[in-house]
Amino acid sequence: MKKFALQDHGLVPAHILLTVEESDEVLKSYGVDSAHLPKIRVSDPVVKEIGGKVGDVVKIIRNSSTSGESVFYRLVID
Repeated sequence: MKKFALQDHGLVPAHILLTVEESDEVLKSYGVDSAHLPKIRVSDPVVKEIGGKVGDVVKIIRNSSTSGESVFYRLVID
């Protein structure tokens, strides 16, 4: 059976694993700590695909024909 990358599907938004430095910069710019971010489970298929671990921050970029590009940040939890 041939495997495919979930992020290659047109309906799956881009998920980018941030480095610790990038995460710190994002949290500082919003004036929050990681506990205030929306959550995403470590068992999420895309999180598994990108190698996310509990405590990581994932940047999600969604494209929309009506609102353009939207960026979201999620904290990986157990």
